[in-house]
Amino acid sequence: MSSASSFACVLDAKANLGECPVWSITEQVLYWVDINAPALHRFDPATSTDHTLAMPESIGSFALRAQGGFIVALRSGIWVASSDGKLERKIAAAPYDRVRFRFNDGRCDPQGRFFVGSMNERRDGSTAALYRVDRDGTLMQVIGGIMISNGLAWSPDGKTMYHADTPTHMIQAYDYDTATGTPSNPKTFVRWEGDTDRPDGGAVDSAGNYWSAFYRGGKVVQLSPHGTLTAEYPIPAMCPTMCAFGGPGLRTLYVTTARQMREPDELMRLPQSGGVFAMRVDVPGLPEPSCAI
Repeated sequence: MSSASSFACVLDAKANLGECPVWSITEQVLYWVDINAPALHRFDPATSTDHTLAMPESIGSFALRAQGGFIVALRSGIWVASSDGKLERKIAAAPYDRVRFRFNDGRCDPQGRFFVGSMNERRDGSTAALYRVDRDGTLMQVIGGIMISNGLAWSPDGKTMYHADTPTHMIQAYDYDTATGTPSNPKTFVRWEGDTDRPDGGAVDSAGNYWSAFYRGGKVVQLSPHGTLTAEYPIPAMCPTMCAFGGPGLRTLYVTTARQMREPDELMRLPQSGGVFAMRVDVPGLPEPSCAI
């Protein structure tokens, strides 16, 4: 395991586009996806073993279900899958042109509703959106005008929702109605100017700090609940994609990374790109909510 201030590769997966790490407290394992492979993975840090559950098409994100198994966001729509990765039923069809869009970052709110954003793969307009899947399976758009939906997370009290549109270099904070699952009153939480300051997936710890993986930035940053940069942690991969707290006491920060479209010399210099990295942290994370669907 890495020291208190540095990341170490715990799974040299060589993933094309590793994403969406989710820690199962019950199983004490880390689930994650390779969007383009496409597959859902089950990594057991105690044995360093990684089991692959193949998917039939791009899998943007998923959540653990309270009843067991998963809810998965595939290119064609939202599905329920068994614990061995078998697709059991389709909840909702994808609300976009599958040639130009796919689902991307997603997770459950504290009430067990599944939120998932789409992305415009051609990056030729802000025509993607963030959606909510209610407990009855209804899919509803909650935010529009997005190019690449990312950074979804909630504050410890559940009353603030965070969301990033990666190409804007900005994370927004929304007032969140826990009764209806409705975000409102967006405010700029933090905005960056650098070309490589591209907030991808995020996570919130038990003190309310927001952690963001900088795709193409080679680092993970920690922000206070007020949006102040409090720490930066380099990672030996240029494209970290998302953070998740796990391990005993939720004091390990796991980060997935990508190696898609990277230059050969970069991969020679950073050969563990596409791996899963981990770092011990002082402040524990929050348990990942299970999906109530």
